[in-house]
Amino acid sequence: MDPVTNDQRAPATGVRTTEPLTQYLQRVNQRVRAFDRRHPLLWDLHVTGFWVTAALVDYTSGGWRTITHDPDTPGPLLLVLSLGLSVPLLRRRTHPVAVLLAMVPFALVNAWSGAALQAALLQLLVIYHIALRLPLRDLWWSTALVLTPVVIATARYGEGDHVNQQIGSQLTSVLVVVLIGITVRTRQNYTKALEDRARRLEIERDQQAQLAAAAERARIAREMHDIIGHNLSVITGLADGGRYAAGKSPERAAQALDAIGTTSRQALGELRRLLDVLKDEGTAAHPAELAPQPALTDLDRLIDGVRNAGLPVHITVEGRSTLSPGRQLTVYRVVQEALTNTLKHAGPDATSEISIVHGDRGAVTVTITDTGTLGTPAAADGRGLPGMRERTALYGGTLEAGPHPERGWRVHLHLPEETPQ
Repeated sequence: MDPVTNDQRAPATGVRTTEPLTQYLQRVNQRVRAFDRRHPLLWDLHVTGFWVTAALVDYTSGGWRTITHDPDTPGPLLLVLSLGLSVPLLRRRTHPVAVLLAMVPFALVNAWSGAALQAALLQLLVIYHIALRLPLRDLWWSTALVLTPVVIATARYGEGDHVNQQIGSQLTSVLVVVLIGITVRTRQNYTKALEDRARRLEIERDQQAQLAAAAERARIAREMHDIIGHNLSVITGLADGGRYAAGKSPERAAQALDAIGTTSRQALGELRRLLDVLKDEGTAAHPAELAPQPALTDLDRLIDGVRNAGLPVHITVEGRSTLSPGRQLTVYRVVQEALTNTLKHAGPDATSEISIVHGDRGAVTVTITDTGTLGTPAAADGRGLPGMRERTALYGGTLEAGPHPERGWRVHLHLPEETPQ
């Protein structure tokens, strides 16, 4: 089984991927938006040109006569009104208020003269941009300006219920446009907030990874400090005892010297590993904790606590342990992290099995499996598996973590034999 390189357990089923057509449309939309940001005037010219052409076609084809109140409206006036109600749209995105104020006089003349050109409806496009870009309080007076020509036209040419219908229809159109503008505006703000949050999360993720590595190195340094301090204390005691025994019992003195050599070589190996971890760190470790570091003898207490938390755990041990304190601590932390992840993420009714196989000269193989069916096994901040791998690398070992071929999750640790110093 290939080792998992990240800190997550990929769900086996239920993964929804984006459809190819959706991806294509998203890419096209992003490219169009990017082009518009680089060349906004080009898009404005196209939109304005379209509506100017539509207004002139309505004028030249005589389509305006189907709804006009005065078929005898002079042609030059109709041309001026058509251009006055469409050309200002060129600046609708950058200066929507100024565009609306420029169009209102033409809309008033259009209503008073009875021409009733449909180009007056282009004011709704300006209202949309006001709702999209300006404070919402500007919509009150903007709506009043747009409705004023309608009130004038219905007052001059409308009768009875026709007046209320005209005003109600125009008011409904304005409300629909305003709602569309607010909806688009909300969506844009939400998208910008998500993009900003994603950028901040990326920065925070990198910072957290650096902090996690630094914190793990500092914690390893504190633990190694306790181990090395213990070894030096043992060496000191053996040296004092050997000095007193040298005159009366040379054999005991020789045994003390052998023990001093073994202990000092072990402490030297631990110190070299510590320097390898901390050689690129510029920050000092915190003072060592006073509590003794866990060892294999503490596994029973750890497993009892996990069982009390509701996770059935079965453990098998083969061989006799010859691990140094540093290796025992690594095994303990890996088992602790694996059981913690199982408790958090394996789901209800899960069980766990631990297999520890001891070899010669400090070699050990540890396999932790569970029968979980849910989610990711490691903590969301990414400190679980990286910390376990960093501890394993101190002793030249390997750590594999990933889905079990049959069910659940599997963590496999192997520490090779210790090389003589």
